[in-house]
This record gives sequence, C-alpha cells and structure tokens, in this order.
Amino acid sequence: MTVATIGGHDVHVDAEGFLTQPEEWDDGLAEVLAAQIGLELTDRHWMAIRFARDDHATNGETPTLRRMANVGGVPTKEMFTLFPGKPAKKLAYVAGLPKPTGCV
Repeated sequence: MTVATIGGHDVHVDAEGFLTQPEEWDDGLAEVLAAQIGLELTDRHWMAIRFARDDHATNGETPTLRRMANVGGVPTKEMFTLFPGKPAKKLAYVAGLPKPTGCV
C-alpha cells in the first residue's frame, strides 16, 4: 500500500491509484480526482458518486454498472456519458472506492 499526496490530501492507494481506505475521501478530493481524468462533476455525477459510496458502505463492494442502473437509478447509457470509456472504474476512482471486480 502506497501513500500518495493528491490535492493536498495524503491518501493510501493501490498500484493503479485507487484509494484503499474510502474514509480518507471527501468532496474536495473527488473534484481533484475527477479533474485528473478530465471530468467536471455535475449534479448527476454527484448522485452517482453518493449512491456508489452509500452502497459500498452497506454492501462492502463497489457497485457494478448493472447495480448502478437497477438500484442506483443511473442508466448504463448515462453512466457512459458521465464517465466515458470505463464508467465503473472511473466512478470508483472519483468516489474513492476500490476498483470494481466486475464490469456488469
């Protein structure tokens, strides 16, 4: 486990840069992480982020795209618009959660 300084925050990250201790995350860090991957967060981004963090806290896993659509209320197509390319990974990164284990 590596400690990295991101936007003035010292956080524990894995080899791919995902936070390993979600409690080190805050809204300001989310803005910095989003900017690093070329995103500007909107209200819809924040809705997805809040759901993902709450769901992770409850279930102990980063939600998949399918769970985001079925339970989180963010359709898969919209997830690709909000977090282009690899939406589940990008959402997890910005939300300060572990990299998802499945893509669906």
